[in-house]
Amino acid sequence: MTAPRVTCVIPALNAAPTVAAVIGGVRASLPDCRLTVIDDGSTDDTYTVARPLADTILRFDHNRGKGAALRAGFAAALADRADIVLTIDADGQHDAAYAPALIAAVTVADVAIGARDRRSRDMPVGRRLTNSLSAAAVARCIGQPVADAQSGYRALRASVARDVTPRGDRYEFETELLILAGRRGYRIAFVPIPTRYPQTVRSQFRPLRDSVRIVRTLWRFGMGAQH
Repeated sequence: MTAPRVTCVIPALNAAPTVAAVIGGVRASLPDCRLTVIDDGSTDDTYTVARPLADTILRFDHNRGKGAALRAGFAAALADRADIVLTIDADGQHDAAYAPALIAAVTVADVAIGARDRRSRDMPVGRRLTNSLSAAAVARCIGQPVADAQSGYRALRASVARDVTPRGDRYEFETELLILAGRRGYRIAFVPIPTRYPQTVRSQFRPLRDSVRIVRTLWRFGMGAQH
């Protein structure tokens, strides 16, 4: 049986200190994986660091948002004839050693989400709360349990990336993708991964601004919007 063609999409914003290690981790875990980095308008050396390490690098001239970066990355992966698209954040929060487990899960399911343990003391209290509430809300929207609705560590079949097209440009993109996939009958699996929030890394998630966008998305779907 031929191994699936995997493209890893890495959205990156001001990730110069961490993006090389993330790329190296994916290379070590998935040697045949192609790597596409989307520099989302960084003002540091992200592009300079990632350019010689990635197979493909796209650069926005200004910050457009994580959703816009993922959308561009998905388009590049599909153009590259990927069978599976893997996404991992550039800030070092995800352990690349778990990438093979996500790929294995999506050969049975259609979408695999790296699910963090919200009980872990490594997860900030605020993120623990928003993660818990969003997981419960998404579960209600799609009618099945959701272990982690906000994780950016995911794998999905190319057919899902082609069919499911969220419209959000920022963090709500990932929430909408999960809701649309669930409502369209795609099988969703959750793979336990370590909870890591490096103290030296500043998350690009803005609790108030981005939570509001996510809530708007949940409200729209919860009110029975047509898809």
